[in-house]
Amino acid sequence: MKTNDLKKSTRIKLANGWSATLEDNKHGNIRMATVEGFYTEMGSIYAHDIVSYFSTEADRFMPVEHTEAQLKCKTMNEQLFG
Repeated sequence: MKTNDLKKSTRIKLANGWSATLEDNKHGNIRMATVEGFYTEMGSIYAHDIVSYFSTEADRFMPVEHTEAQLKCKTMNEQLFG
């Protein structure tokens, strides 16, 4: 499933290992999510940081696919911030 197809309330895993819940139905490079990390906070995340989503049909986390624009954004961020 592409990250643009993920809907509000979907449980996701982020690249840093933290879990989150999506809070919007938007598309693009930035999504709104409630992230459970050191603290639980709601804010913007990069879509390229989403690595998997919880599938109720499969009853497990499944990998996501990123769009070309999201992969380009990831490359740009890596070049800027290391």
